[in-house]
Formats: sequence, structure tokens, C-alpha cells
Amino acid sequence: MSDDEKSTKLTMREIVLRGTLIATIITIPSIIAFVLTWILLDDLIYAFILGAMVYFVAMIISLKISKKFLVKQ
Repeated sequence: MSDDEKSTKLTMREIVLRGTLIATIITIPSIIAFVLTWILLDDLIYAFILGAMVYFVAMIISLKISKKFLVKQ
């Protein structure tokens, strides 16, 4: 294996750290939106719908972030 191939591979630690960062970006906003909507409106259905919407928006944003910043060059 040449030095070029070694430098382009991610270590297990880098994979875990980057995966944890992406999972946090996706999960935290949707949980906060769900809980706040449920507390403020006292309606579980609205909270679920808003939490799901925030979740999918966060997934789109995290996809863009992961393509731009988290790929080893």
C-alpha cells in the first residue's frame, strides 16, 4: 500500500467522531422541536408532525455538511 492510499483512508476514530457529529446535528433539533411543541401546544400529533419536519430538514442540512466538511481530502 502506498502513502497516498493510507492518507485518503479515515481511521476508525475519525469515522466514529464524524458519525457522532452528524447524528447530533440530526437528532438534537428534532427532539427540541418535538418537546417544545408538545409542552407549548399540549398536542402530541402537532408535536410529532413538527418534530418530523425538523428531522427531515436537519437530515438535508447534515448531508450538505457531511459532503462539504467531513470528507478527508
